[in-house]
Amino acid sequence: MYNVKESDWKLLRKLVPGWQERHMDKLNKEYIEILKREENPSSNFWEIEKKINEDKSHIGVVINMRRSRMVENILMLLKTKVIGIEELADFSDELKEEINLYFRG
Repeated sequence: MYNVKESDWKLLRKLVPGWQERHMDKLNKEYIEILKREENPSSNFWEIEKKINEDKSHIGVVINMRRSRMVENILMLLKTKVIGIEELADFSDELKEEINLYFRG
């Protein structure tokens, strides 16, 4: 079981806002594509409204930043493709090993 290192925790807190901004930028572009459709404006509106309601609880938008959830949060960020495994390069070897255990298991 991985015990959260202070350096990993600080690095995660530093990186998460940028990851969220990047994810929300991707979502905004998806909303723009919906608005560009040559369909009924009300259909586009309701589709965006539905998508926003789903997206606003996504880990790429809102994350429960607790030290005890660090590994779980990273796994969810990876699983939902908010980040790639290469973005963990600066974390400790112990944390990377813990993450790899979940992917192998």
